[in-house]
Amino acid sequence: MSYDIKCDVHTHTMYSRHAYSTLEENVAAAAGKKLELLGSTDHFSSMLFEDPENLKNYQFFTNQSRWPRRWNHVTLLRGCEADIVDLDGHLFGEGCMKAFSTVGDRLDPPVDLEKYITGKLDYVIASVHGTSHTIGANLSQTTEMYVKALEHSEVMFLGHPGRSGVPFDTDTVLTAAKALHKMIEINEHSFDGAQKVNTDCRGIAQRCAELGVQIIVSSDAHISCDIGGFDRVEALLSEIDFPTQLIANRDAETFLKAMKTCGMREVSL
Repeated sequence: MSYDIKCDVHTHTMYSRHAYSTLEENVAAAAGKKLELLGSTDHFSSMLFEDPENLKNYQFFTNQSRWPRRWNHVTLLRGCEADIVDLDGHLFGEGCMKAFSTVGDRLDPPVDLEKYITGKLDYVIASVHGTSHTIGANLSQTTEMYVKALEHSEVMFLGHPGRSGVPFDTDTVLTAAKALHKMIEINEHSFDGAQKVNTDCRGIAQRCAELGVQIIVSSDAHISCDIGGFDRVEALLSEIDFPTQLIANRDAETFLKAMKTCGMREVSL
């Protein structure tokens, strides 16, 4: 089976510090690959700054209304990849109350950093990067962590759970995702890792197919030349005869409909 995926909805710009391209370069790459839609989803995470709770660090996200919705014939969406930071499924910045704006004006009432940032975006990817908070946790706890993360109203899908290094009960998480009309990501960057990661991603994809859970196929590109590159994911999906209709980002219309169905803001083509 062949796939012709027209959206890349997990990509990074230079804002993420360990990525190397500008937004304009990523859009140009998406246009060159004839993608219909690009989601720019830089890290919202403590990994970026020495003072990670400083609101000024996140002005990149708060001004994204300046971005055009159409650029080089590509629909451009505004997102972020937020870290899951504890076993309760909280996201980075959640509960961090900020009393002053980026220009020093008092905020009354104070704002929750996570809500303030993600509330301005089209969707959020919830991912595990650092795993120190899972040390000593049992399978029930790590499973509940992912379920609670999915329950955030602003979260559309789990980022690369097959690569996180955190075991969880696959069926419980996938069943929760399906009930919430949310998705599980299988991304190209995951296949840069160990064979176990490939095996874990395959197992997740297989169970998504069997349970009827939608997936997201993305590049997780950290440089523009990787935008729209899904070769290894598509090869895996072809091997297991994964149903095309369960790929939520197979085209722009399908992805925008999936956004609306799971409670994200409505974006028109």
